Amino acid sequence: MTKQEKVDFVIKTLKDLYPTIPIPLDHKDPYTLLIAVLMSAQSTDVRVNQITPLLFEKADNPYDMVKLTVDDIREIIKPVGLSPMKSKGIHGLSKILIEKHDGKVPKTYEELEELPAVGHKTAAVVLSQAFGIPAFPVDTHIHRLMYRWGLSNGKNVVQTEKDAKRLFPKELWNDLHLQIIWYGREYSPARGWNLDNDIITKTIGRKSVINDYMKTKKS
Repeated sequence: MTKQEKVDFVIKTLKDLYPTIPIPLDHKDPYTLLIAVLMSAQSTDVRVNQITPLLFEKADNPYDMVKLTVDDIREIIKPVGLSPMKSKGIHGLSKILIEKHDGKVPKTYEELEELPAVGHKTAAVVLSQAFGIPAFPVDTHIHRLMYRWGLSNGKNVVQTEKDAKRLFPKELWNDLHLQIIWYGREYSPARGWNLDNDIITKTIGRKSVINDYMKTKKS
């Protein structure tokens, strides 16, 4: 199989499996998505979706958020982990949105990444899911699968993002990044992985990955 044939196989398989694509983090607008994505760092979407309603009940826009203290925010979001850093980020970025952006979430990487606690991946998720701007946010699932499928060298997430953008058509980036995440969770997890259930890796996977899997299965 050529690399292009592998890419086409991935696109078709994911489209068949996920014709409609659920959005992992509950939100109602760009601001609530930005806050939810920030909270999801080193946490799970399930946990974040349990906590965001408690926070958004008190403040679901930057103007109400800055009325809360950093300690108020930290107390509410404590269960998602890293709450001291995240609460400062949420309060700080809300203040900047009011001062610099009329309370609105900006639509560029540069402006988003200037906000406290907002890195490249968070910015990419917001651009993609809130504004429909083509982006390819790379999380651990995408990084792992792009390597397993022989579509990236696994060096780092920056390289994986470059490879994904180079290989996949731009108009599919927003769908594909979510489809790959769902596929990784359901069929190709890091732990408890069963190759028999993982049709994509079984069909196009990197030989060394499949060989390693077979060795561990035998031992």
